[in-house]
Amino acid sequence: MPSVEVVFYMEDDGSVPLTTWLEGLQQKHRAKCLKWIGILRSFGHDLRRPESDYLRDGIHELRVRFQSLNYRMLYFFYGNQIVVLTHGLKKEKGVPPKEIDRAVELKEKFEADPKSHAFQWEP
Repeated sequence: MPSVEVVFYMEDDGSVPLTTWLEGLQQKHRAKCLKWIGILRSFGHDLRRPESDYLRDGIHELRVRFQSLNYRMLYFFYGNQIVVLTHGLKKEKGVPPKEIDRAVELKEKFEADPKSHAFQWEP
C-alpha cells in the first residue's frame, strides 16, 4: 500500500499555501522539495525518518535539507490513499508549535469539506 495520491490544501479563497511557499524558494531548492513530494507519493505511509517524521495530532513533516537549510512541509493522511500537504517552512531549531497548530487547523477544515479544500497536484 505504499503509493498515495498527493493533494495540496486549498484555502476558501482558492489560494494554496504550499504552492505560494514553493514559489518563494530558489529554483534548485524548489526542485528538491518537489522531488521529495514525489518520494512521499511513492512511499506514502512507509516513508520514515530521516525523510519524514510524525509530529503530533496526525501531522507529519516531510524533511528536506539543501546545504545548510532545513525545509519542512507539513502534511496529514486523509484515509489510507490520500496525503494532504498543508504548508511549508524553513526550520531553525524545530518546527514551531504554532506551525503544527496551523496544520491541525487546516486538517480539521479539510476533513469537514474535502472537496472545497483539495488542490490536485500534478508533478
